[in-house]
Amino acid sequence: MKSSLKIFLSSICLASVLMTFGFSSNLIAADKVYRWRLAETWGPNFPIFGDTTKNMAKMVKEMSNGRLVIRIDSSNRHKAALGIFDFVKNGQYQMGHSASYYWKGKNINTMFFTTLPFGMTTPEQYGWFYHGGGKELMKEVYDQYGILSFPGGNTGNQMGGWFRKEINSVDDLKGLKMRIPGFAGEVLAELGAKPTNIASGELYTALERKTIDALEWVGPSLDLRMGFHRIAPYYYTGWHEPATELQFMVNQKAYESLPADLQTILTIAMKAAAYDMYTQSMHASAMNLETLQQDYPNVKLKTFPAPVMEALRQANDKLLGQFAAKDPMSKKILDSIHDYGKKIRAWTNFSDRAYLDSFDNKENKTEQ
Repeated sequence: MKSSLKIFLSSICLASVLMTFGFSSNLIAADKVYRWRLAETWGPNFPIFGDTTKNMAKMVKEMSNGRLVIRIDSSNRHKAALGIFDFVKNGQYQMGHSASYYWKGKNINTMFFTTLPFGMTTPEQYGWFYHGGGKELMKEVYDQYGILSFPGGNTGNQMGGWFRKEINSVDDLKGLKMRIPGFAGEVLAELGAKPTNIASGELYTALERKTIDALEWVGPSLDLRMGFHRIAPYYYTGWHEPATELQFMVNQKAYESLPADLQTILTIAMKAAAYDMYTQSMHASAMNLETLQQDYPNVKLKTFPAPVMEALRQANDKLLGQFAAKDPMSKKILDSIHDYGKKIRAWTNFSDRAYLDSFDNKENKTEQ
């Protein structure tokens, strides 16, 4: 009897210890703090772009109750504005914020996930990313590098640039020295322009000293503060980046090491911050366009002549055709963009375009 009682009491004690140990383990797991670092292409306090990373990190910390904390390192700290891809790939940083088309030298197919000349608008492109297979294709490209890539905020339609002289024909593009990086520069080069890439801090001086004849930056949201309107009076509407999407990059191993709830929190925060950037960009561009029109009457808002736009489109189609012919993955992505874009543009035309065309808005018109 005594032996049985002793065994019974021992069992209760052991169960109590196990329960206590298990409960404590769960508490330790729940209380563990994950400290990550994010490297961004932008400098410290860069408007809108930098706001997006701060907004994301703040949401993550609050939603996780402090269990996931993300420190942001701007380019002044890590000293490699265009090194974000390698930072994340090699695990030096768990996260990055940049733009996918910066990595076209590593893999040409990364370029297509930022935007394309004459491509989809921002709402159309988001439809492709989240419902038309865009994110899946992006995953297929980035998987080979151990990187997860997520939409990271959109500028909306970027302007065609600031020009010292008016563009009246395709001939005016020949020999034109213009700061315009990436694929759009290649398109302009097909028409005889001389594209170049210059760091943002040097743009104003290059335009002022006539090192370049024209430049594109973003749009009124960020252009006004740069002062280009003081030098180049012709401001053209866009064609080359109709929906410029930045990206959040996450090291895949680091992501998989997070508990499932933190993975979900991070994913939701990135998506919310990306959308917030789009609304912020739209608001800032609207406010700054009004300032340009009211305070700087010397600035002439222009659209490129139809023959120029058609020549740019033909050059763009030629180059994209070459990419598709050389690389099966390029063809797969471009076919997806083309097919989805055709379907969703039909709805855009039937809805937004029809609405805008249904009345004559005599305000805020550009010159032809």
